[in-house]
Amino acid sequence: MYEAVISGLRTLNQLLTAGIAITAFSLLLYALTFNLRDRVARTFAMIMVCVVIVFVGDAIGSSSATPADREFWLRMQWFGLAFLPATYLHFSDAILATTGRPSRGRRRRAVRFMYLVSLGFLLTLPLSLLVGPLVENLQPAPHLQRTWLTWIFSAYYALVIIWALYNILRAYRRTVTRTSRRRMGYLLVGSLAPALGSYPYLLFGSSVAFASPLFFWVAATFSNLVVSFLLIVMAYAVAFFGVPWPDRVVKRRLFKWLMRGPVTASTVLAITTIVRRSDAFTAPESAAIVPIIMVATILIMEYTITLAAPVWERWLFHGGDRDDIELLQKLDERLLTSGDLHQFLESMLAAVCDLMQASTGFVAAFDQQGLETIVVIGNDSPLEKEDLSEEILEQVSENGVEGRLFSWGDFLLVPLYQKREEASDLLGLIGITRDAGYTIDDEQSELLLILAQRAALALEDRRLQQQVFSSLQALTPEVEMIQSLRAAARYSSSGSLAQVLTQPVMPMEEDKLSQWVKDALTHYWGGPKLTESPLLKLRVVQRAMNEHDGNPTNALRAILRQAIEQTRPEGERRFTAEWILYNILELKFVEGRKVREVALRLAMSEADLYRKQRVAIEAVANAILDMEEQATLEKV
Repeated sequence: MYEAVISGLRTLNQLLTAGIAITAFSLLLYALTFNLRDRVARTFAMIMVCVVIVFVGDAIGSSSATPADREFWLRMQWFGLAFLPATYLHFSDAILATTGRPSRGRRRRAVRFMYLVSLGFLLTLPLSLLVGPLVENLQPAPHLQRTWLTWIFSAYYALVIIWALYNILRAYRRTVTRTSRRRMGYLLVGSLAPALGSYPYLLFGSSVAFASPLFFWVAATFSNLVVSFLLIVMAYAVAFFGVPWPDRVVKRRLFKWLMRGPVTASTVLAITTIVRRSDAFTAPESAAIVPIIMVATILIMEYTITLAAPVWERWLFHGGDRDDIELLQKLDERLLTSGDLHQFLESMLAAVCDLMQASTGFVAAFDQQGLETIVVIGNDSPLEKEDLSEEILEQVSENGVEGRLFSWGDFLLVPLYQKREEASDLLGLIGITRDAGYTIDDEQSELLLILAQRAALALEDRRLQQQVFSSLQALTPEVEMIQSLRAAARYSSSGSLAQVLTQPVMPMEEDKLSQWVKDALTHYWGGPKLTESPLLKLRVVQRAMNEHDGNPTNALRAILRQAIEQTRPEGERRFTAEWILYNILELKFVEGRKVREVALRLAMSEADLYRKQRVAIEAVANAILDMEEQATLEKV
């Protein structure tokens, strides 16, 4: 019984170790995907790289069959473990800078020095100086021998981690709002997980663990459970750095990422491992069942997450805004798009043509440009040949009655009117060809009226939706500004909060920024796209005005020039492949040469030049974005 408990705890601990590695890798991908531009997220990603290396080495090393394999993977752990203190200090420096205490040089130099120290420790690993060979007695788990340098590294590890945690504590004290303090508290507590859970304590406690294996495995299992939980807490706190999205979006996106990533992967791994080690599946003929169970588990997990996602989003993330969010979600599901409108009106027109035994028909709608044909059956619509809006409007005003036909050339027309409250505006027309002598009975007239009313209802709803979209487009810049200011003030200190909230804010999406940069470069030596550019609101441009006698145009031109120079390779200018981006920017925008002339000079086609020009402009936009981020940190 005792051995069975020990074996069960060992298996559970191996699964938890692999689960931590999966979770850390998933959180690394999350940071690289959603907020890589933020310095806090980048340094968090570096911590996750170290954690992945440590726990992958631990998971594989603990289950390896040969001593050589065990020793190899346990040594691989130290590639992550050696750099973990330096990445922690780097992370804490980024946290402090975010709360308004950027490094004045000392912390930056200290971080670089710690990376060098970590590299120095790592270089001693192949010489068996940092850790010794594999311990022959592997109870209760595989581990390496400690050396005199292990003591020095352990002291270095502890001191740097404590220093980093102190920096995060300083950042916690600098936060002002209740929400930011709560999340900074989550970050302070969650950051303990990688630091305390990654260190191989068997280097020093193997004798105690050997004396009481049950206590060791219980403690190791509990430790891994805590590390898993705190790792997610830390990722939750980091997810809000550097993103302008509402909190509910950040929470929903992270939760869904965790459920579809580490939760699903860890569940599949656990069930597969248990099945393989079960006595019922040890027979060779049972080997084919394991992949089936693995696939079934993946499908069941994805099915369950898909069904449960609307429920947990509604109860966990929407809060008091639940009714508004549900309304928007229903709008997305019931939105009448242009394709939907075209499909519906096509069905309506086909029914009208079948009812009236007509071979040709069309549906047209009135908009600001006049009468536009939406759907045609049979030959081309006569409205496509010339603008007949005025003529048709006169005919409708003279003859048009709702739901009734009137003649117009070779066509019979049915006017479609808006019917909402007391308004009765003309929305569009249904037109069908007529045959000489054809008469309409009462039943056909009634059905035609119903079809026309439903076509008019579709056009009316589409017009109302377009009005809603126009209002949303008008509100979008203001909403983006508010969200950006709210995000910028998340972790600001009391001394800088007012300064942050009064700074001019502009949306910094990459596509918009690239377009603004392209426009400004087009009028590099003067023009409205430069003098009226949204880039003039950037902090880096505002700061550069002091060096250009308060002239914003010259300041922006200088920033563009500085960004272009960042694309310049080292050495003398050449016309080789590595210089292609810089040469395009220099020849096309700074020197103002024509496209054909630049293409000939660089020995490329004009199409290839435009492709490379797009890449060059994106490089300039990224350089400006980095300068703006640095200016923001220095301003705060």
